[in-house]
Amino acid sequence: MRFFIELSYNGSNFYGWQIQKNVKTIEGELEFCLSKLLKIPINIIGASRTDRGVHAKQMFAHFDIDKNFNIENIVNRLNIFLPKSIRIFRIFPVKDNYHSRFNAIKRTYKYFISNKKNPFYSDFYWYCYYTLDYKKMYLASKLLMNYKNFSVFCKKKSIYKTKNYICKIYNSILYKEKEFLCFTIQANRFLRCMVRFIIGALVDIGRKKITINDFINIIELKKINYCLPIAPASGLFLYKIFYPIDVYKIIYET
Repeated sequence: MRFFIELSYNGSNFYGWQIQKNVKTIEGELEFCLSKLLKIPINIIGASRTDRGVHAKQMFAHFDIDKNFNIENIVNRLNIFLPKSIRIFRIFPVKDNYHSRFNAIKRTYKYFISNKKNPFYSDFYWYCYYTLDYKKMYLASKLLMNYKNFSVFCKKKSIYKTKNYICKIYNSILYKEKEFLCFTIQANRFLRCMVRFIIGALVDIGRKKITINDFINIIELKKINYCLPIAPASGLFLYKIFYPIDVYKIIYET
């Protein structure tokens, strides 16, 4: 049987989602604990691959198992044994052909910026002490929906692995939320470090290092090796994952 897991995590002390040798990752911690509790090797497939230091308010993953188990008991025990920075919300059965990554149709990311230093929330936003022109940043953020090829916002190390740089942006906006500037972007897919490169460019606009026309020209260059500043990982959250209606019904009616 196939099961979906819904979880959230503080990524500050992890080297991202995906399992890597000799470092602590979200997927690695989850696989280890789930395998121990179910007493069988478990392979976890995540809906997305967040980078080192990036957080997730909502993440889904799936795994397959041929034995029966008490779901509520496993959820409770996972939350006891996993690090306090990872929380499991639910585990629920789905059809065997449902895939947490490939069936996802949209993902929403949020990025938080503030010019006020707060030591208690430093892991969850970018303390950006520059004076920023919010209106110009807002106008530039809306322009992203006019484009499809975002190769200029892809991390260099991904050049030989990524063949498709086309992303469908459904929503892109920068707005003020209390003491923060919050950038929200929703798309069918994202390139590696794409949101952090976009934020780096928007802050350059806010600092008046580049103009909105420069920003447009940078996107239209489609130049993978273009040198852009990258925003810190701490302000980035995978915020929500969307699935087709048949999967959606199972998720929210379970």
